[in-house]
Amino acid sequence: MLRIHASRIAAAAVLAFVAAPAAAQDFFAGKTIDLMIGAPPGGGYDIYGRIVARHLGRQIPGNPNIVPKNMPGAGSARAAGFIAKIAPKDGTVIANIMPGAVIGPLLDPKTEKLFDPTEVQYLGNVNNGTRVCITNAQSKVKTFDDARKIVSAFGGVSTNDSTRDYGYMHKKTSGAVWNLVTGYNGTSDLALAVERNEIDGFCGFDWASLKSQRPNWIKDKLVNILLQDSIEPNDELTKLGVPHVFRYVTSDTNRKVVALILSQQVFHRSFIAPPGTAPAQLAILRRAFDATMKDPQFIAEADKLRIDVAPLSGERVQEVVRTLYASPPEVVDLARAAINP
Repeated sequence: MLRIHASRIAAAAVLAFVAAPAAAQDFFAGKTIDLMIGAPPGGGYDIYGRIVARHLGRQIPGNPNIVPKNMPGAGSARAAGFIAKIAPKDGTVIANIMPGAVIGPLLDPKTEKLFDPTEVQYLGNVNNGTRVCITNAQSKVKTFDDARKIVSAFGGVSTNDSTRDYGYMHKKTSGAVWNLVTGYNGTSDLALAVERNEIDGFCGFDWASLKSQRPNWIKDKLVNILLQDSIEPNDELTKLGVPHVFRYVTSDTNRKVVALILSQQVFHRSFIAPPGTAPAQLAILRRAFDATMKDPQFIAEADKLRIDVAPLSGERVQEVVRTLYASPPEVVDLARAAINP
């Protein structure tokens, strides 16, 4: 009897082990996944969020419907806070957020902490970004050397947004003498302000977004590209003769500060799930994200939209974020000062 009882327990355990993954695979069947885009409609983050929404569902067992919903505010921290504190922890609500939302709590302690960037679960990152500073072709500021001598008006959005943070960073570390006018509503709003000559230009514009949203600016030479902001130079921009930021950041201390601020571009367009998301659902979403990045239909549409795809896995993004938050306090303090008035 004891031998029979033991065999039944073993068989039940095997069945449970097999049934658990099967149940997880069926979890998303017939469901809808809300994708909260932490940016206004029409900008680069909106474009990336919606293209992922169009293709991700095919890679998830059960083929759930992915519904993109814009939730701008606080440089994507509002959407991230919703994910962290309100959204169900079963993978049915995810978000696409700006890197400023991830690094913001580290670099701006006065910012209301809407979520813990080290605790949310990263599904993956679509591309490693390069950002640029640009001016209207009619501006007197035609090069970054001009920006270090000629007083001009540059635009920005708000705290945790690269347009604001990089604008101040270059004033503090690279010698720019522009005056920063903040309060704009995203890069689309800033682009219109440049076209109307309300401002000379702005920094922190994703190179991929510039190519996608304003291809005529490049083709017809309607803007000057002053500088490229990235850890490593971008080959395409280098061939166009655009100088790299570290040409103008000369001191060792400032180089460490700028490197810390720019390191957020490693997780340039990250997708997240809530802390405590069920491991089975998290694993499915991460595998689906990785598969989407390799999907020929996704890649073909990305090429059509002129957006760059250079993905990073969710596990790798998680590791990078935790490493950033372990940065030396003295460098963090200097970086905080660099991105604020």
